[in-house]
Amino acid sequence: MNQVTIKNDFISLTVLDYGAIIQKLIVKDKEGKATNVVVGLEEPQKYLTDRKALGACIGRYAGRISNGSFTLDGVLYPLYSNNGVHLHGGKEGFGKKYWTISQVNDGADPSVTLTYLSKDMEEGYPGNLKVTVTYRLVGSSLYIVHQATTDKATPVNLTNHSYFNLDGEEQLDHYDLRMPCPEYIELGQDLVPTGNILSVADTDLDFRDSKKIGKVRFDTPFVLDPALPFNTLLSSQKSGISMEVLTNQPAIVVYTPPEFASICFETQNYPDAPNRPSFPNSILYPGETYNNTTEFKFGSVI
Repeated sequence: MNQVTIKNDFISLTVLDYGAIIQKLIVKDKEGKATNVVVGLEEPQKYLTDRKALGACIGRYAGRISNGSFTLDGVLYPLYSNNGVHLHGGKEGFGKKYWTISQVNDGADPSVTLTYLSKDMEEGYPGNLKVTVTYRLVGSSLYIVHQATTDKATPVNLTNHSYFNLDGEEQLDHYDLRMPCPEYIELGQDLVPTGNILSVADTDLDFRDSKKIGKVRFDTPFVLDPALPFNTLLSSQKSGISMEVLTNQPAIVVYTPPEFASICFETQNYPDAPNRPSFPNSILYPGETYNNTTEFKFGSVI
């Protein structure tokens, strides 16, 4: 297992070739103290048995797909599933694969690029999918760029699965959260979308204006509105660290695990889009390039 660290004056990032995992993301708190804002494991080998996808690249399809299958161009493609639900790319998604560290740049905007070839019918998906993920530090921002090309039509939905904790506390109630999300995707008991898009108005999920997380816990796909004049913002008064999330994706799955204090912002397409014609297109065709660009911008609480 190989490990690469890049840094600038604001951020230090440590990445593993296994799962393209973000192991450490270190920024400075209000007192100038170095603070790791992602939940990670100190010993890289422990990621081999991790079941929470800590910091991993998720693919070929992030989120859940219903019916243990999808149909594309009249062909049924069975997928690995648990009680009919396929999650995060299958039994061994991209977060459990060894990637190739193809490029490391140590310039003014340092970056590391990793590549992975997902072969035709891996986990049941058609097409040889060539995937790259680039982590780049620009000022106080971490940019994550997922790209992919294919030789056959195939569903693609990539994301990073980092768990953020901005101050080391053992609960999130005191965090302030703002999300420009007027709607969310309704889920059934199996956490698969029902197909309904609901308003957050008059619900605990309404964070259009900044407020404390309090007792709200998430496993929720939110619909992003690019027309709104602000971005997702998480902050801790205790550490003085804020984190803004900007993305070109149509949705953001917000997840707070019950086991430890943290919050995921999985920028991506809608879950189960391959089986939902009304959802945004999730099929990548030969000659096209999939692109998920997300910025995590760190700052100070005002």
